[in-house]
Amino acid sequence: MTIGSLAPAPAPAERKRSRKGKEVEVERLPLLPSRREGAGELSEFNGASFAGGVFNLSTTIVGAGIMALPATMKVLGLVPGIAMIVLVAFLADSSLEMLLRFSRAGKKTSYGGVVDDAFGEVGRVLLQVCVVVNNVGILIVYMIIIGDVLSGTSSSGEHHSGILEGWFGMHWWDGRFFVLLVTTVAVFLPLACFKRVDSLRYTSALSVGLAIVFVIITAGIAIVKLLCGNISIPRLLPNVTDLASFLKLFTVVPVIVTSYICHYNVHTIENELEDSTQIRPIVQASLTLCSTVYITTSFFCFMLFGDDTLDDVLANFDSNLGIPYSSFLNDAVRVSYAVHLMLVFPIVFFALRLNMDGLLFPSAKPLSSDNQRFTLVTVLLIALVFSGANFIPSIWDAFQFTGATATVAIGFIFPAAIVLRDPHGITMLRDKILSVLMIALALLSNGIAVYSDVYSIFHGSKASPQA
Repeated sequence: MTIGSLAPAPAPAERKRSRKGKEVEVERLPLLPSRREGAGELSEFNGASFAGGVFNLSTTIVGAGIMALPATMKVLGLVPGIAMIVLVAFLADSSLEMLLRFSRAGKKTSYGGVVDDAFGEVGRVLLQVCVVVNNVGILIVYMIIIGDVLSGTSSSGEHHSGILEGWFGMHWWDGRFFVLLVTTVAVFLPLACFKRVDSLRYTSALSVGLAIVFVIITAGIAIVKLLCGNISIPRLLPNVTDLASFLKLFTVVPVIVTSYICHYNVHTIENELEDSTQIRPIVQASLTLCSTVYITTSFFCFMLFGDDTLDDVLANFDSNLGIPYSSFLNDAVRVSYAVHLMLVFPIVFFALRLNMDGLLFPSAKPLSSDNQRFTLVTVLLIALVFSGANFIPSIWDAFQFTGATATVAIGFIFPAAIVLRDPHGITMLRDKILSVLMIALALLSNGIAVYSDVYSIFHGSKASPQA
């Protein structure tokens, strides 16, 4: 089953009424057998709720990005940094609105279907490749952060101990490889076995709650220290002294862009809604919630740690914060977010598996009806992510790679290109102007970011906030 293989919305006569009396479009339920293949299983599903949609989409958005965004404040300063978060949120909302509008016009029920409608099979396959690259990179980031939190990390030559090391001391069983192996087998594999995204609504709700707990604790610590006079308002503007420092400003763009990409899951969530017209309010509510979390976290974390903010800000929570119960609060922050990422993992993995299956088995029957293929694809992808997390040392490296390539294509270039292609003649002048602007900004900023990385390599410095 591919990202573009979900059938168009059926005619009214082909629809099935749920127990609540509302129409459920049978063919729009992803990863499930069609009515001809298993009407019995389908009759148990009455449609996802608004709250479930918000939780699942918000969980798709708020993942590892929240941990890397404070480091972008160190590069940009607070004012440009917050402005960039708001700008990218606006662009993400616009691109999602365009995508949903063209999916309705073409009666398509997947992102790949919309791309196929505009550019044919080649475009759909290219999109699937981008989703696979993006999601593999994001899931590797999740595992790296979980490893940093539980087993510790060494950044800029300084060792930051993990929770297990702090609690029990250094042992073979609290090393990164073993901890990630246990987490993968005990947590990721079971959660990856769900075949419907709405089945993850409870874990998504818990993950959003844990992200908010992280924000509340961090804000509380920063406010207490500010009132006690132990910290001051952080730098508001970037510190640009030469060409290298100017180019480094653009390296944060892929990180911020990566933090808002949810386009690969929005149709899956819409297809399972009891009322599909709720998808726009769900998108807007999710983006508002996530932007608030991003801005609050970036502000208070940068206030706490200033220019000592690490690529993964969780690694900063391993020292004395200068307030009572510092050790307890450090552990609470790190544990809450590590568990949050464990619960985010399956919803991002859901789209990864769907698209990888589409690339490997484009003509096969639906994935849910073939348990052997479902298991094979699941195990192979988790093994790939696990291997990457053990060989890539920094979340900044992973973010820049995916953010400068596949992520920008998924979030901005493909939606803008669809609008400019305009296969159904519904594009307005405002849409065309915004689409050209999105493509230009994406190509320019990421081209400069890649150039900055190459420039830094040849000049012996690392293009990250630690440089």
